[in-house]
Amino acid sequence: MGSIQKKQNAKMEKINRLRKIFIKEKIDGYIIPKNDKFFGEYTPSHNDRLKFITGFSGSYGFALILKNKNYLFVDGRYTLQANNQSGKYFKIITIPNKMPSDVLSKKKLSIGFDPSLFTKKTLSVLFEKSKCRCKPIVKNLIDEIWKRNLKKNKNYFFILPNSSVSEKWQLKINKISNYLKKKKSDFLFITASENNAWLLNIRGLDTDYTPLPHSYILIDSDKNIRFFCDLKKISTSLKRNFKKIKFLSIDNCVEIISKIKDKKFIIDKNSCSYFFEKLINKKNKILNFNDPIHFLKAIKGRREIENIKKAHIYDGVALTKYLFWLKKNFYKKNVTEMSGSKILLRLRKKNKNFKFLSFPTISGTGPNGAIIHYKATNNTNRKLKKGDIYLVDSGGQYEFGTTDVTRTISLENSNKRIKDIFTRVLKGHIAVANFKLKKDSTGSVIDDSARKYLKKIGLNYAHGTGHGVGYFLNVHEGPHAISKKNNIYFKEGMIVSNEPGYYEKNKFGIRIENLIYVKRNKKKICFENLTMAPIDKDLIIQKNLNETEKKWLNNYHKTVYKNLSKFMNKIEALELQKACSAI
Repeated sequence: MGSIQKKQNAKMEKINRLRKIFIKEKIDGYIIPKNDKFFGEYTPSHNDRLKFITGFSGSYGFALILKNKNYLFVDGRYTLQANNQSGKYFKIITIPNKMPSDVLSKKKLSIGFDPSLFTKKTLSVLFEKSKCRCKPIVKNLIDEIWKRNLKKNKNYFFILPNSSVSEKWQLKINKISNYLKKKKSDFLFITASENNAWLLNIRGLDTDYTPLPHSYILIDSDKNIRFFCDLKKISTSLKRNFKKIKFLSIDNCVEIISKIKDKKFIIDKNSCSYFFEKLINKKNKILNFNDPIHFLKAIKGRREIENIKKAHIYDGVALTKYLFWLKKNFYKKNVTEMSGSKILLRLRKKNKNFKFLSFPTISGTGPNGAIIHYKATNNTNRKLKKGDIYLVDSGGQYEFGTTDVTRTISLENSNKRIKDIFTRVLKGHIAVANFKLKKDSTGSVIDDSARKYLKKIGLNYAHGTGHGVGYFLNVHEGPHAISKKNNIYFKEGMIVSNEPGYYEKNKFGIRIENLIYVKRNKKKICFENLTMAPIDKDLIIQKNLNETEKKWLNNYHKTVYKNLSKFMNKIEALELQKACSAI
């Protein structure tokens, strides 16, 4: 029996073992999310229950396993990948086009779920139109069939130096206390680890790509704070810095919340689990307000913006050196998607401020470039070939700042259609960068301008045009975004990606991504670029750009040259000059 057949048999065996438990639990199906109980974007591998049961390795999705059918729901970024990895045993459904309620519309089924891994809000969105009943099951059914060693991460949480933050934690606490008083709430229960990181100016090393301190915080309107976490991660020096904060084991959280009654709570409906929401609601009232930290965290202060600019210069140096090396060597040195991304990582590591990647590098050439969140494996790893194009989307966590950048590179490609599409993607990118922001500008309006030039020839892409980005935190951070349904107003200090693209199944992928931030210019606000790396002129049909677009590109390249030239050796400096020359 071949190894592929063995893997497929093992997958089916897991599904059958899970289905056997359905009888005992009196359920017709079970829903499995990607996230663990902290609801972060990157789940540690030992908690990746979705990958265990489906084989799907993308960062977002959920499975619905019924007695005789299996579904895997993913968004447009992952449809191709999910089909490749899990299509044999799971019907792949792209959300939000279709939801579980569409698949199960006429059925009256009992669907089991782990109440610590879902929010009430998510469940209502997924099942609101169906006749199904969602049944909470306190033990996790995947854990019943998946015996593994749970890795204990022993890394301490750490405090950010004052020189790297725009606001001291005491001021942030005051803001929360004032918010609670204004909303007549007794408590805010903060379940998003990134919000706790922002509030106390601390970070941790609890996930691979984001410096998160896994924790919950309970804060009252009088500024009393209880911080729940793995106490082994709290050093004596950290404790000394927060004398008024009670540090408690995360295992005590349920007991302490159970004792509170007749109080008013604000929770984060995006990360407070069904379990905790029910527990709080039992004896208290939950007010219909959001965790204010999501909005406060999105606005970066002056010092943070300065640090982020530095991080982008460090990052731009590494990426630009890599792209120059690649153009010269891809056909001589048998460069593959995997070997290329290792070289890029090595170049990033040369900077002492680089900590780790901010997400797994997407390094795809030819047909692999069309898989939006592609991750090269030994089975898919392609050699970079003359005539193809190559897409690399990567980023780093730096002391201090988070980067995310995509460049699409010509490997001596001469295809006119590809160049036409690349130029249209660039026109969309420039339209976003030049967008005239007003006080009430939202991502939904900006998103339209990014797609305009592709739509003229009947093309589009299946992802938003931009996501918010954290400060030495999550590379994807809300509440603002440039996407069809986002209605958050853009405010000074917000950072967002600008990344239109186009993907042709089994052929190629194109994306151009910079991070931009909202800058105040006298009485107006505008976008300004943070990312510093040349855009490949070999793929541009210059006559298809108007004067405004040419001017933008020339000014952008002028800034890139000014910021990066001093870090280049003689040969690289000449290459940079050429790459950034005016068109």
